[in-house]
Amino acid sequence: MCGMGGIVGFGDAELSVQPGVSRAMVAALRHRGPDEFGMFRDRHAVLVHARLSIIDLAGGSQPMQSAEGDLWVSFNGEIFNYVELRAELEQKGYRFRTSSDTEVLVTAFQAWGSECFRRFNGQWAVAIWNPALRQLVLSRDRVGVRPLYMHRSGSILRFASEVKALFADPAVRREMNPGGLDQILTYWSTVAPVTPFVGVEQLRPGHIRVYGPAGEYHEEEYWRPSFSTLIQPRSLAAAAEVLRAKLTEATRLRMVRADVPVGSYLSGGLDSSVIARLGREACPGDFRTFSVRFEDAEFDETEYQRAMAATLDSRHEEIVVCRGDIARVFPDVIRHAESPILRTAPAPLFLLSRLVRRSGIKAVLTGEGADEFVGGYDLFKEGAIRRFWARDPGSAMRPKLFDRMYPYLARSPRRAKGMALEFWRQGMEDPDAPGFSHGPRWRSTSALKRFYSDTMRRRVADEPAPDFVDALPPEFASWDPLGKAQYLEIMTLMSGYLLSSQGDRMLMANSVEGRFPFLDVDVMEFCDSLPATYKLAGLKEKVVLKEMAKGLIPETIIRRSKQPYRAPDAACFFGADAPDYVGEMLSPECVKSAGLFDPERVRALAGKCAERVRSGAMEFGNSDNMALVGILSAQLTHSLFISHSIGAGSDDFPWTTMIDRTVPVS
Repeated sequence: MCGMGGIVGFGDAELSVQPGVSRAMVAALRHRGPDEFGMFRDRHAVLVHARLSIIDLAGGSQPMQSAEGDLWVSFNGEIFNYVELRAELEQKGYRFRTSSDTEVLVTAFQAWGSECFRRFNGQWAVAIWNPALRQLVLSRDRVGVRPLYMHRSGSILRFASEVKALFADPAVRREMNPGGLDQILTYWSTVAPVTPFVGVEQLRPGHIRVYGPAGEYHEEEYWRPSFSTLIQPRSLAAAAEVLRAKLTEATRLRMVRADVPVGSYLSGGLDSSVIARLGREACPGDFRTFSVRFEDAEFDETEYQRAMAATLDSRHEEIVVCRGDIARVFPDVIRHAESPILRTAPAPLFLLSRLVRRSGIKAVLTGEGADEFVGGYDLFKEGAIRRFWARDPGSAMRPKLFDRMYPYLARSPRRAKGMALEFWRQGMEDPDAPGFSHGPRWRSTSALKRFYSDTMRRRVADEPAPDFVDALPPEFASWDPLGKAQYLEIMTLMSGYLLSSQGDRMLMANSVEGRFPFLDVDVMEFCDSLPATYKLAGLKEKVVLKEMAKGLIPETIIRRSKQPYRAPDAACFFGADAPDYVGEMLSPECVKSAGLFDPERVRALAGKCAERVRSGAMEFGNSDNMALVGILSAQLTHSLFISHSIGAGSDDFPWTTMIDRTVPVS
């Protein structure tokens, strides 16, 4: 895994880049790839690269030239089926100089053009530059595991793995995007191509963008989740058998396609336990597992983590996280997330990846994607109950099904039953609405917009972001209700938050690559094709995965009630040991200066939270938790990226690859 970027000039003029800009871009990405640093430049383009060496440690340096000499590539990611693709390409007559997946990628592009991306099984963000045609090809993996940002200013296009690399160029304007913030306060994240910054866009997952010499471009979608083609396995057991075979192979590829050891995260839940077991089976020697523990018992899963680790014969390491730890590293979390967030959950994962890196491990397996593709979220069950209730809205019995939800919450919605039922009743009159499953969550999150300043409220009205629901695929209406809910979850929260702010960014902050077997293309497409009842049956979630897990992991983990990964939120930032930055960021002066929120409303919220901590009444409602974390993180985002220079990082590195083609070879 790596950091990549570049600058391309369109039109007749030659590209003029200040001498320090290329180095500053790489310095901003150095945490993503501390092993090697490379640059290619000609009269119209610059490609830069910071490498985390995972495959072909000696021969995989980038930017890399194709064997034919006509293409240059800067690539962040892994193509897990590169061995099979290489064999196919060799049969076509192509020859290779390295054993890297990067060379397979660029050769596959030579052989098949943009069709190659449909053949890849992996996670990637890539730029391919053709100097003769002055053509730039950008591509991003199917669900957005790897990030790719772009900024266009006149005839200049900049692109990079992270926004801070774009901002390393002083010519790039810095401003918060009202539409981006508004999306975060609806969907919990921006939805590509929108970002939190004016003028900065993301390439959408599953898309290819091709630029021509004048700056014209076309964009193509090569993949998206689809629930149109359903298979009917002979039985649930048969479906579980197929899933096990596909997930076993997906995990094996992610263990053996590396020239460094691969470890595994272990949360104590079903998903990570299954992946760790399959990883152990693919790794007969030393196997490393890593877990987060919490001082707060409400969030801790130590019992199950240790029980699973004992069955793996792994070298297991843990980190214990307290509220003060979360508050202390939160500015670093936002610096790497490059976005406001509504939960502190990324902070413990930032600390966990630091432990992994200090333990000498560069890559880990995780269980991300299972909930989305096998139907694991409470939100899916809520939608099923609400649809059932909607068929008889006067029933007093049907809403009682909500009493079976949230056994893991110390402060369950069941305590405020009247208010909870009104919450779930919202939108129930239209169960066919595209966003029916997510409506209560989106409306609840949108309530945080009451903290907007008058200026921000006007700007959001004048500069709205595109409405994601308006751009749903035509076949969406024909999918079953669970498929619709899965699609919304995959395209919003998973891609924009779980794989970004909580995933890639917290791993790569400490130079660790995440590998996600549940996001293998064969696994995703198989799960999408299963009948809904094999995923969610009544209020039983992940039915086919639990069937698959029998005999693989302890029954106590299979049978346990689902406990989503969570962390303490607002309570972390108040009390005698609260870091100084909290008071500074939430002060009326700082809030007014940023212009995002109303200073008086923020002052009242902060006072309310502080009083609860002082009095020992540590019960924070969901709305207050999200509001406090969202406002504080937005203030930090503005401070780090807009009002101050974030700093590119140390630029005292040597170029290990340097190709200068600014002077034509005679």
